[in-house]
Amino acid sequence: MALRVDVISIFPDLFPGPLGASITGRALTEGQWSLGTVDPRAFALDRHRTVDDYPYGGGPGMVMRPGPLVEAIESVRGADSRLLLLSPAGRRFDHALAHELSIAAHLVFVCGRYEGIDERVRLLTDAEEISVGDFVLTGGELAAMVVIDAVVRLLPGVLSTTESWRDESHTEGLLEYPQYTRPPEYRGLRTPDVLLSGHHGQVAAWRRRQALERTLERRPDLLTPAHLLELHPPPKPSRHKKPPEPSL
Repeated sequence: MALRVDVISIFPDLFPGPLGASITGRALTEGQWSLGTVDPRAFALDRHRTVDDYPYGGGPGMVMRPGPLVEAIESVRGADSRLLLLSPAGRRFDHALAHELSIAAHLVFVCGRYEGIDERVRLLTDAEEISVGDFVLTGGELAAMVVIDAVVRLLPGVLSTTESWRDESHTEGLLEYPQYTRPPEYRGLRTPDVLLSGHHGQVAAWRRRQALERTLERRPDLLTPAHLLELHPPPKPSRHKKPPEPSL
């Protein structure tokens, strides 16, 4: 069954945007996932279709009202829906969460604007908060696109082969190894000889080592004790030397 995605946003015309191009766009055209949008303004009660107001307690900016957002959510949410609120305070989005979301039947994204969303939206809907990083965007729409892109490409049949994503960064907890293509030498920089050797075992070993070293250099927080042991294996005991006598 195709993944169904709905986005709740006061700027529905932003979608599909980049999601309508390349791999995700082809998958959308072929029906491997569907995309709908809901504008909370349609549920506003005044003639100006107002969805924001001044924050209680004072402070800068405006806050999105609970009524239009909750009703917009209720208009598309079903028993099999997973409701996601894009928020800097949410769970950090990563490859494992992308896999988790890719097996859902229906994803509903709530995109905030202004200074934020009335807290009662989260409390009434029990929405899951997710974050794409420790920074603030103008609204949740771009963050939603990032999540959707990462999820859709994991759907069965979207990529030509499963190998297309299995060797990518973060798939196995490591950054991806360096990639090279033609020509073999460019401006004095030569492709490593092992990649030109045709020896698949040596190529695989080189790529694994490069992935480990790159992760150690750039994202050591991703490395597990098993990774570190793989990088620095203990020396093998010599078969010819007698082990030292224990000291008394």
